[in-house]
Amino acid sequence: MRETARGWTAVWLVVLALAQAAALLLVWRFAVHTRLGQWLDTVALTGNRIGQDRIDGPVDRLLNAMSVVSLLVATAVIGFIALIRGRKALAVTATLLIAGANLSTQLLKHYLIRPDFGVDPERAAAGNSLPSGHTAVAASVAVALILVLPAKLRVLGAYLGAGYAAAAGVATLSAGWHRPSDAVAAYLIVGGWTAVGGLVLLFFQRERAAISPGDAHRLAATVLGLAGLLALVASGIALTWLAARSGTPADQLARRPLFIGYAGSAAGIAGTIAVVAALVLAVVHRLVPRYKG
Repeated sequence: MRETARGWTAVWLVVLALAQAAALLLVWRFAVHTRLGQWLDTVALTGNRIGQDRIDGPVDRLLNAMSVVSLLVATAVIGFIALIRGRKALAVTATLLIAGANLSTQLLKHYLIRPDFGVDPERAAAGNSLPSGHTAVAASVAVALILVLPAKLRVLGAYLGAGYAAAAGVATLSAGWHRPSDAVAAYLIVGGWTAVGGLVLLFFQRERAAISPGDAHRLAATVLGLAGLLALVASGIALTWLAARSGTPADQLARRPLFIGYAGSAAGIAGTIAVVAALVLAVVHRLVPRYKG
């Protein structure tokens, strides 16, 4: 029975990895290689000017706190938490998850090409910005924290981590550093790496592992997942309404459609990481189970 459960968990992780890879491909194709996708991103970036002077300070502090040094410190802390729990494989997997997600993010950003459809001449020279490096840093640390925390702290860690990663993604949009699709793509990359990391943890799982139903966190994962889905639905409705006005250049839109573009995109960013975190929280008790004795 235990081997059967591990087998089904492995199948589920493979499905999650493939689904998030497919979603990443769709986001990239639509947001980067279609005129409508680029226009929607540009509207959101133009709409971030509404009330920007009120949030510039907190946004800058949040983004400037993310550096190579801070990422190394966070990775060391996460590895230390796993080691003091006696989980060497978990420490290595969490470290590789963070490193892999951030390295692949930088490689994709460097090699992906963004065609110029003339919808965003102000940023055309900057080229491709998908996926967002800052967002990948926040999301990878948040997800790794869910994996290494003890069962009693996982729910709190999942909510705080998802909130922090969502704030980082929206902050890149608010500061004008990244388009909404850049943040969404970063979350999907982290989610895919987490699924791969889960397969590694299953492979090295000890025979003394005991899956406890009490560690499943089903209610918390459901609440987080439903909140994310509602945010994604709201985002879809807002962007569908906005798409009907795609014939107008972004800098000529009125305040209302600009705000809807910005708010709808922010909802999509927050919704994506909420769903990713909920999926991790729902399966983590099988990946990092208790040990008998």
